[in-house]
Amino acid sequence: MKKPFVELENISFKYGSNLVLNNVSLKVEEGDFLALIGPNGSGKSTLLKIILGLLKAKGEIKLFDEPISSFQHWEWVGYVSQKSNAFNTAFPATVKEVVQSGLTKKVGLFKRMPKDAKKRVYDALAAVGMEQFLHRNIGELSGGQQQRVFIARALIAEPKLLVLDEPTVGVDIKNVQSFYDMLEELNKKHHLTIILVTHDIETPSHQISHVAFLNQRILFYGEMEKYNQLPKEQIYEWYGHSVRAV
Repeated sequence: MKKPFVELENISFKYGSNLVLNNVSLKVEEGDFLALIGPNGSGKSTLLKIILGLLKAKGEIKLFDEPISSFQHWEWVGYVSQKSNAFNTAFPATVKEVVQSGLTKKVGLFKRMPKDAKKRVYDALAAVGMEQFLHRNIGELSGGQQQRVFIARALIAEPKLLVLDEPTVGVDIKNVQSFYDMLEELNKKHHLTIILVTHDIETPSHQISHVAFLNQRILFYGEMEKYNQLPKEQIYEWYGHSVRAV
């Protein structure tokens, strides 16, 4: 039986008088690859902040079968925000330095790095196919390469759950498929549970196990296979306007 990693029950949240989330319930279990999709402004980023403990909401939230109010093992949760909002790429740091900085979450800000830090950096980069860029300056990389480095930075703390907010922002269209292939390998080969947040209607489907369609409330939650059987007209209606794949 798979273990529940994230459990949300009747989550509601307001910014002032503006209702952003309305009775949202879903579960992410060990080994899942969940795509949280929906239009811009649908509450996806707010829901992420609630899962990460950055916002308090009405309802019940559990992480790894423990109420979020008493949850302590935040090193089990890796988070990668949109690249453009997460890192100043002009900062004079190498790929190695960026990835190694992710260890502070596990060992503490003022504690010495472990003796195997070098190996951990290499292994994390190898997991995302970026080990050959170890000594390259982060600002010299493409958007897709930088995003892989940020994922490696999250992986170095050995999380059980990886949360990605719009990870393909800044990734060249022709490289999006290989990016999703890399995430699939992390999910299946490295046994990493993943929550992927996106507004893309045509998120590659064969890597994803489950879909939650959010637009203030959950309009669909289930296996990817069942989501793919939905009429396109239904999905367009949920988006609230006509959409097309690019």
